[in-house]
Amino acid sequence: MATLLSTLRRWARHLWLDERASRRWLDDAAAERLRQRIAAGEAQHLGEVRICVEASLPLEWLWPPPADEADLAARIRRRAVQWFARLHVWDTEANAGVLIYVLLAERVIEIVADRTLARQVPPAQWDDAVQALQQGLRAGTVEAALTCAVDTVHGWLLAVAPATSGQPNPNELPDAVVRV
Repeated sequence: MATLLSTLRRWARHLWLDERASRRWLDDAAAERLRQRIAAGEAQHLGEVRICVEASLPLEWLWPPPADEADLAARIRRRAVQWFARLHVWDTEANAGVLIYVLLAERVIEIVADRTLARQVPPAQWDDAVQALQQGLRAGTVEAALTCAVDTVHGWLLAVAPATSGQPNPNELPDAVVRV
């Protein structure tokens, strides 16, 4: 009975939350400041950073119901990877794209990185960045937590794929926060 009740609660959360929830959670002014922060950081390295805030999963992602928390985590990770592909974060010249993905209905964060950065940053640093972002979001400091995550990613990209002086550094992807 508890499993059925928790499944129904999960479905209700995912049905209830929509793009308006993402826009309330991260308003236009905060999204614009983050866009500017992303653009400024990308001018210093060859990476591309995107943020995607998704209110809820489509219900087909929740059927059949997850067997356990590990199954749910794997589905959310696959969804983040799907957004990574959909937003073309994988398709950068230096293979240095990074997606910061937030799923509001489950209060989960995923960071997905392309090959250049994924190979250079130890897993413990990824975990620390996700934990710091998670703590900031729980504390209600949404913009500050996302800004810190963006700055952390920029620091890694600056160390791994710095822009070369005198070489063109095109902005390959939009810097705007995606809120769906």
